[in-house]
Amino acid sequence: MTRRAFLFTCIALVLANRFDRRGFSGTESPHPRIETIRKTPEEWKALLTPEQYRVLRQEGTEPPHSSPLLKNKDKGLYVCAGCELPLFTSEMKYDSHTGWPSFYTSIQGRLDTKPDHKLIHLRTEYHCARCGGHQGHLFDDGPRPTYQRWCNNGVALKFIGMIK
Repeated sequence: MTRRAFLFTCIALVLANRFDRRGFSGTESPHPRIETIRKTPEEWKALLTPEQYRVLRQEGTEPPHSSPLLKNKDKGLYVCAGCELPLFTSEMKYDSHTGWPSFYTSIQGRLDTKPDHKLIHLRTEYHCARCGGHQGHLFDDGPRPTYQRWCNNGVALKFIGMIK
């Protein structure tokens, strides 16, 4: 990792933590506690586009190669489209050649996982820790150092570019 990449990652993580600094729960987790957001289906429909609602609230999947974020190489943060909780930095993104934005890790404490039994084989699904919005699936075929592929629906994310 270059010095510039290291500094950017540090700055991005500090900024990400400022979005949701609620204090630590000394006995449960070393990560800031994420206060959850609850809305009715009608409130979510008013806030999201129909495609965002289908993916975030109904656990849908967007078509591969349909997201403009797939080819985005700008520096910044990827936040949940439902509640703007920072989930990934641009330094965590890589091209997995799958047709969906992919990351080799996430900002710790920002995503919850659960088993997904919808297909023949078991997968791991992940959701935003704040609003519960479905983001994508976690696979173990990613690059070093984590060997993880956080395969995200682009419509479930917003990109906030770094100010130059």
